[in-house]
Amino acid sequence: MNVDLHCHSNVSDGALAPAEVARRAARARVAVWALTDHDQLDGLAEARAAALAAGMRFVDGVEISVTWRGSTVHVLGLRIDPQDASLAAALATVRGGRLERARAMADELAGAGIEGAFEGALDRAENPAMVSRTHFARFLVDAGVVADLRDAFRRYLVPGKPGYVPHRWAQLADAVRWIRAARGQAVLAHPGRYGLSAGAMDALLHEFRDAGGEGIEVVTGSHSPEQYRHFAALAVQYGFAASRGSDFHGPDEGAEFGTLPPLDPALRPVWQDWELA
Repeated sequence: MNVDLHCHSNVSDGALAPAEVARRAARARVAVWALTDHDQLDGLAEARAAALAAGMRFVDGVEISVTWRGSTVHVLGLRIDPQDASLAAALATVRGGRLERARAMADELAGAGIEGAFEGALDRAENPAMVSRTHFARFLVDAGVVADLRDAFRRYLVPGKPGYVPHRWAQLADAVRWIRAARGQAVLAHPGRYGLSAGAMDALLHEFRDAGGEGIEVVTGSHSPEQYRHFAALAVQYGFAASRGSDFHGPDEGAEFGTLPPLDPALRPVWQDWELA
């Protein structure tokens, strides 16, 4: 069964509208699909309608930005109640400050000789309140400053580079609590992306599990085949369910739907107890 529980639309930092993302997933024969926009629920109704029309099972989701020990990590909320008022209010607080951060990023890039970044990023954000590093990366690509999105992040948009500005996101325990209060399951997104030492990863996984986290992403567009195996072993070691998701953002912007391998059958999938008939 082709399950994809991580992707984005232009309600946050994806390139396509929610319905377009749904149809693209369906064409790739995805059977169970979640939309997980960053700190946003506004695309779920459109995505659900398009998914059901295409014959897919739809999972309401979100990806919450978290600050943990000075690093940004992401927690997926799967099977949340999209009408939960407390979750919506909490996400609104997390979204606050994005425009101020974007202006600061543009100032940093101007100092590196790249003008017009703020306006360029906003032009590429369907929802200006959700402007993000990905929108700056698209501007840098279109302006010919870098070759692709990966190059944009590597050269300008990660800690220590001229366009990076830190932001204070949610606390890990709060993010998990919000998800659980909305009757969802908390899954740590793409743990291999964070560049943590073995000791720091151990601390993160322990803290996440103690807070009520239930799973980690094992097969994702951000992981290498070696990382599939590594995080599969960690899922077993820490007693987590395993999840799978492309982290699709747009055409030619990383992993596509239907291109990832299945989970190792020895793992307990996060969807094991879901009614998927």
